[in-house]
Amino acid sequence: MIVKRLGPVAWDLSYEAMRAFTAARDAATPDELWLCEHPPVFTQGIAGKAEHLLEPGEIPVVATDRGGQVTYHGPGQVVAYPLVDLRRLGIYVKEYVFRLEQALLKTLEVHGATGHRVRGEPGVYVRLADPLGHAAWVPPQDEAAKFDGLAKIAAIGVKVSRHCTYHGVALNVAMDLRPFERINPCGHAGLAVTDLSTIGVRASWDEAAATLGAKLAASLGPR
Repeated sequence: MIVKRLGPVAWDLSYEAMRAFTAARDAATPDELWLCEHPPVFTQGIAGKAEHLLEPGEIPVVATDRGGQVTYHGPGQVVAYPLVDLRRLGIYVKEYVFRLEQALLKTLEVHGATGHRVRGEPGVYVRLADPLGHAAWVPPQDEAAKFDGLAKIAAIGVKVSRHCTYHGVALNVAMDLRPFERINPCGHAGLAVTDLSTIGVRASWDEAAATLGAKLAASLGPR
């Protein structure tokens, strides 16, 4: 996999570039991973519902073709776009999302934090009461309480076209988290959102990007 650290780039430019890359690639095209940081923007998934946009204000809202509902991108967040041929890798979308989550979990581990999965809710979460602790998280029996005690630290939204992926993951490093209060993050009212800085992890954007890039490249390589 070719890893490209693009740094600050407008969201719409990266979106069009991903679509163009995917449309032009063939069976011999090497997979790539783009690591970006975007100016403030809300992105709405293909099935996104308007009611999840509460008060976007001056932050632009853009429609996109990834799965999921609305999320926020902004400075201090590492956005990683794996451009992967799933057929060549020999996996399906469910396994692909599992590997994205695994790379995020391993990235948090490197930085001393413990992430958790929530069944049926792509992304990675941390326990608010003890984000740096390593105890297992026991899901509540009540489905309505599945996010209790958790905050989302990384989001996942993907698109697959002709067995090839684009869009990807967003890891919150050291952000202004207030824009998340203007939406129902990922379509969930009241879902808490955090970042590495807030839970006590001191990592720069470059450090977090390097770790996440390495973990994604390893997770999405042949087994």
